[in-house]
Amino acid sequence: MKFVDLVNLYEEKKKKYGVDTYKHISELLEEAKILHKKDWEKHPTKKKDHEQSWKGFKGSALERLILYVLEDAVQSLGLKIISGKKFERTYPKNLSLELKQVKKNLAIDYGKFGFHLPDVDLVIYNPKDFNVLAVLSSKSTLRERIAQTGYWNLKIKNDALTKHVKVFFLTLDEDGTLTKQFPTKKGRAIVEIDTDGSYVLSKTKIEESNKVKMFDKFIEDLKKLLN
Repeated sequence: MKFVDLVNLYEEKKKKYGVDTYKHISELLEEAKILHKKDWEKHPTKKKDHEQSWKGFKGSALERLILYVLEDAVQSLGLKIISGKKFERTYPKNLSLELKQVKKNLAIDYGKFGFHLPDVDLVIYNPKDFNVLAVLSSKSTLRERIAQTGYWNLKIKNDALTKHVKVFFLTLDEDGTLTKQFPTKKGRAIVEIDTDGSYVLSKTKIEESNKVKMFDKFIEDLKKLLN
């Protein structure tokens, strides 16, 4: 299965659901899983474990799908959004001058242990001055990476050069961690205290707060960072 197949599934749902398509990403991925298995059965992995193969594909697929969904809206604000893997998988000498500067502006100072990039899925920056406005992590559930996101937010905020960068978590919230504000589950507590916020792509109604919102609020909140 290729990413273009996911895009086609998304565009089909967009015709049906319009601006609410983001609420149906989990449903889309379930459909994609069936197609993925058909392809996998033609060339199964050595351990013959489709679930393991799908898990790796799903994480990457969600990240790329969110990038696809957000890209036009982000660019309409005069900003750019790129995959964090661009920095990790490209030799420094092969990065454009623009991305070299963005990478420099995002790196965290670990003193004598050097500069290191935070583990994030997507990076939003201003191409005019290469200033990084926000970094995004994306997962199906909070338990997969929310504590790590909280850690990187702490490191980013404690560095004078990156303290302005917002750290957001985008999730399908398939385990319902964010559904209710009180009684508060651990994952939601981490979002509320240790991140700049989370945006949920789900049909399930959630109790929103200043830090936990539905995905359709993301672009409006991003606009506020430009003021």
